[in-house]
Order: sequence, then C-alpha cells, then structure tokens
Amino acid sequence: MSWETTYTLWNDFENLEDEMRENLDSLEGNTAELEEAFYTNLEFGTAGMRGVIGAGTNRMNVYTVRQATEGLARFIEEQGEEAKKRGVVIAYDSRHKSPEFSLEAAKTLGKHGIKTYLFESLRTTPELSFAVRHLNTFSGIMMTASHNPPEYNGYKVYGEDGGQFPPAEANKLTEYVRQVENILEIDVLEKEELLEQNLLEIIGEAVDEAYLEKLDTVNIDHELIKRNKDLNIVFSPLHGTATMIGSRALENAGFENVTLEPKQAQPDPDFTTVKLPNPEDPAAFELSIELGKEIGAEILIATDPDADRLGMAALLENGEYEVLTGNQIAALIVDYLLKAYEKQGTLPENGAILKSIVSSEMPAVIAEKSGVETVNVLTGFKFIAQKIKEYEATGEKEFLFGFEESYGYLLESFVRDKDAIQTLIFLAEIAAYYKEQGMTCYDGLQNLFEEYGYFKEKTISITMSGITGAEKIKQLMTSLRQEAPTSFGGVQVEAVEDYQASTKTRNDGQVETIDFDQADVLKYYLADGSWIAARPSGTEPKIKFYIGAVASTNEEADQKVARFEDSINEYIKE
Repeated sequence: MSWETTYTLWNDFENLEDEMRENLDSLEGNTAELEEAFYTNLEFGTAGMRGVIGAGTNRMNVYTVRQATEGLARFIEEQGEEAKKRGVVIAYDSRHKSPEFSLEAAKTLGKHGIKTYLFESLRTTPELSFAVRHLNTFSGIMMTASHNPPEYNGYKVYGEDGGQFPPAEANKLTEYVRQVENILEIDVLEKEELLEQNLLEIIGEAVDEAYLEKLDTVNIDHELIKRNKDLNIVFSPLHGTATMIGSRALENAGFENVTLEPKQAQPDPDFTTVKLPNPEDPAAFELSIELGKEIGAEILIATDPDADRLGMAALLENGEYEVLTGNQIAALIVDYLLKAYEKQGTLPENGAILKSIVSSEMPAVIAEKSGVETVNVLTGFKFIAQKIKEYEATGEKEFLFGFEESYGYLLESFVRDKDAIQTLIFLAEIAAYYKEQGMTCYDGLQNLFEEYGYFKEKTISITMSGITGAEKIKQLMTSLRQEAPTSFGGVQVEAVEDYQASTKTRNDGQVETIDFDQADVLKYYLADGSWIAARPSGTEPKIKFYIGAVASTNEEADQKVARFEDSINEYIKE
C-alpha cells in the first residue's frame, strides 16, 4: 500500500481522534511531511518503539500505541489465563502524551480481559522494572523516549523478570504487532469500564516504599556515610521523573546536604533549560555547575527523564567541574565496589561484572586485579538482565555490577534494567570515600589511570534519517564486511568479530565461532590493545562507531582517539 493510500484512509476516517484530525489538517498540502508520516509503520523492534509524536503510521500516537498493545495482548493471550490474570504494570515519564498513551494501553489490554496496574503519576523506568517483579505481573510497559528531544515519545516492553524482552520473545511480540491490520479500528474499553470490571488498579506509594526499602541494600559502608553525611551534593533530574524518588533515596541513605537544581527539578515535557535532556551531554550540566560553584558542591549528578541513565561531574582542584564519561564512572564504581567488598570480606569467589561489548575495558582490568571476571554481552541492557537470570538459575556466577558505556548502571538485581537511582546513592558513597581522604572523584580517577593505564573512549553517532536513511546504514555495514579495514590510525587490525555471522576472524585467516546472540555489530581488535566497533542503533536512524584507545599517557590516548576517528570518517567519506 502506498503512503498516499494510507494517508487517505486516515484522512477519510470519520472517528479520527480530534487531536489527530487537527494534526492531519495542518499537514494538508505538505507532501514531504505527509510522506514521512505515512511511508512506513513506526518500527517496533527489540527495544519497543520510539518516534515523533503526531498523526501517521510512522509516528507515536494513540493508534500506534494501541497497535503495539494489541500485539502484546495477543502475545499474553497465547500464554494462557494465568498470564492474563497476572496482568501488566504501566509507568510513564514526563513527556508529552505519556499519561494519555499509558491509559490507551490499559484500555487496549482491558478489551482482552488483561488486568493493568497503572501508576498514579510519573515514575522512573527502574521502578517500573522493579514493579513487574514486586507485583508478579506477566509484563510491563514504560512510556518514555529516554533522553530524546521533546517532540519524541516511546514505548518499552518488559518481561516477567523485569528485564526488556530478550530476542526470541521480542521477535514473537513484534510478529503479533505487525499482524494488526487496521490500527484505526482497534477495540478498547473505556476507563470507567476497566474500573467496574476490576481490570484497572491505580498504584503508587506502596510500590514506592517497597522500592525504597530495596534501595537500602545498595550502599555498603554506612559508617562512612554517617561520617560524611554533610557531603555537598547537587542533584538534577533534568525535568524528569527522579525528583521525588531520588531525593528520598539520598535522604534514606543518610546524605543530609543535597540541593536540587531548582529550575530542573520540576517535570517539564519541553525540557526548557537544556538542548537535550541527556546526562551524556556536558551542556546538560551548565545550571548544575553554576549552582555547584555557588554553594561549593563536591559532586554534581544528573539523571535523564526516565532515570535509567546518570551522569556525574566531579570537582577539580581549581574549583571547576569535569563531566565524566560513562566509562569513567563505571571504572570508579568497580574500583570502589570491589575494594569495599574485600575490606568487609564479602567478595564472592564467583563474582562477575557484566558489560556491553562496546564499553571500556578499563573496569575489566580493575576487576581482574581482584580476581573478578568481566563478562561481555551484546549492547542492550536486556542482555545483562538475561545473564543475571542465567546466573540465578545455574549458580555459575554471582552478579556484582553491570554497565553500558551509554551511562547505564545496575548494582543490585532487584531491578533488571539500568537504574540511575541505585547509582545516584552509590556514587554519593564513593564521593564520601574520596572526601575522607582529602580527594575528589576526579582525583580518584587520575589515580586509576596512573595505576592501570589511560583508557579513552569516544562514540561517533551518524544520523541517516528519512526514507533512504535505513538503506544507507545497511549499505555501510555491508561495505565494512566486504571491504574490511586492515588498520585504523596506522594501527593494524588483528581480529574482527562479526556478531551477525557469529565469527571471529584473525588477520592470519583463522576463523572461530563466538557464542553470542546474533546482532548487526562489527568489532575490530587492534595490535596495541585498542578497539573499534560499528553498530546501527536499534531505536534511532543512526549508525554508531565506538572507539576504545589505551595508552601509557593521557596525551598519547587522546592522539590515538583522534587518529582512529579520522580513519573512520575517511572510510565513511569514501
């Protein structure tokens, strides 16, 4: 069906929601915008879906939300009556239409006799993951577009373990979603009917209390915190969900000198004080840095709108602040975590750190010193959740910490996704540890570099949006496979891992099988211990190149990163 035909179906639909009608009318005559809105269906992949809010099959709206939920309902029905009774828990963030989309999902599930537990107001992604486990629901839905611009919203689906669906289940769910034919005429129940039939339960404080009680297990050295309860912390939720739960968690942990960045403490779907509500972006810390200098803060922490990602800025000797990378934060956490366990004599013999294949090797080198193994998984925190579940079933290893370079961390497994609230209170403990030694987190990081070497990482993200974008990304990955680079920045490639083919090919021609789920990812291992990876994004029209350089000095590491980046850009240009 052509996009014009699909548009006509929408435009002629008499019962089109008023807001959708207004949006369509505003696009009349704008061929380019209409084609973009209708040329395809909004991609529903392994991480759910994410897109610009508006009318069209390629947009986030009540109809695409109903379509996704109709697919989930059919998937749950296939599992039987017990799955339907257990139901689904839904949470949402501070974005435009998040409450409305959440209710539409509940109305769609209700038509199938599936119960929904809906949070009374906005909550974080990690609390949603926790709630799935706490309420023993069959599934969970989180309405969020994470750190994307304000015109976006999204829909993430969680399994009964609290983690996002692994590939097999996600693929099955995607099949059901794609089988929904006319998304304009999906039957739903109204809210009053849901309540009358006991198919909708509003939840809130009771789940908050249970989550906060579990958060009490995250911090290790409570005496250290008592001695440093006046640690001066600035915390910014970046207009998102973490204000309430993050503040309470810090207070419960024992930190008494916490200042919320006032302009960013209130939920705001337009994120008016930042260009992007992303703690990966140093610009997101501008207001926190101003406030930090004013009050003498020792650590600045920011979370993204759904509070699954976290960034940190550490105090420098000259009174300025340095925004740390996600990999550097992970290195600080692994170093302190293992030292604290060793000090208490509680480090398990079979402990394991989990990380994605595109994350820094520095935490792995730190863990090796304590005899702790680091296990690599594919990009996507669902793979870390999968490993935790596997370890629980087999007893093979004990999970200690999991992280991704994209500022996502998990310390305790009562959540099965990135948890910025856990990380918030643990980083405060780390800052207290360094404060007691007359140091800052930045000083501690420099000590780690001196001991283990200078690890520098950089991600190059290239957007190829529009109708031809996906094809261009596909062509680039094909080219990388067929004409594989033999060197980057003058450093020879020693081996290439192709996670789509499940092979590792060495430069002497030797090929071995790697035991990973298949994914469209390439990773190049270089002769000096550095590495390069290429991966199309699963939720955005982007291809990402990851650089991991290692050197004996900071300057040498920076030079390597620059040379590697030049090589990548040259390859793309060619």
